[in-house]
Amino acid sequence: MFEIIAVLAVLSALILLYVLSVIDLRDGLLPNEYVMGFAMAGAVFHLATAWHYLDLQEMALGGFIGAGFLYLIREIANRIYKQDTLGLGDVKLLGAAGIWLGPYYILFALTVGAFAGLIHGLVFALRLKGVTGTMPKMSSLSLPAGPGFAAGIVIAGIIQFHDLVQVLWP
Repeated sequence: MFEIIAVLAVLSALILLYVLSVIDLRDGLLPNEYVMGFAMAGAVFHLATAWHYLDLQEMALGGFIGAGFLYLIREIANRIYKQDTLGLGDVKLLGAAGIWLGPYYILFALTVGAFAGLIHGLVFALRLKGVTGTMPKMSSLSLPAGPGFAAGIVIAGIIQFHDLVQVLWP
């Protein structure tokens, strides 16, 4: 019974990350309801797996590190560029991801997500250059960070939960 709940939590998380990515690309925001659903799915997952991957303290620490680290980056970048550089939705998403991934893999997810965002920005800039004939100024290019972070979260989750089938059905 708990195995099915754990699998449903993972499927819910993947669907929510996809929906959040689509909304962020379309509207430039990450709705709190979906981010909270993603966080709750993480709590249900860890409960359903009997704390096999993370205990409650590691979940809380992961959430704190994910949100806190990205909030710090946001504040520093906002002061440097004198404008909003990352939305608070991104901060909340990394906090929710920390509940899933814990204190170690959340940093991996953040790093991979930032790299995915960089690749997304370069591809977007090159496509824009193909349309306009000139390369856009990279410092003024504005793209949503959520899809890149979602990719980083999924990759970190694949690595962390690689043995899920053996854990659920030994």
